[in-house]
Amino acid sequence: MDTTHLVALETRLSHEKARFAADGSEICKVWIAQIEKEIAREREFLGITSDVPAMTDDEILAELSGE
Repeated sequence: MDTTHLVALETRLSHEKARFAADGSEICKVWIAQIEKEIAREREFLGITSDVPAMTDDEILAELSGE
């Protein structure tokens, strides 16, 4: 699954949120909302339903320990 576009959108969202935090521009609010909508559509397109992968504690521990 190619998530390049999703990663680019999330990076752009991060930059716009930082810009908004710095200057509080009203246009940044609009851009942030638009990017969030686009991210939601991209996640739906890719079949991603959650930010958090569905893993048990044992599976997470195994991943972290390299097993």
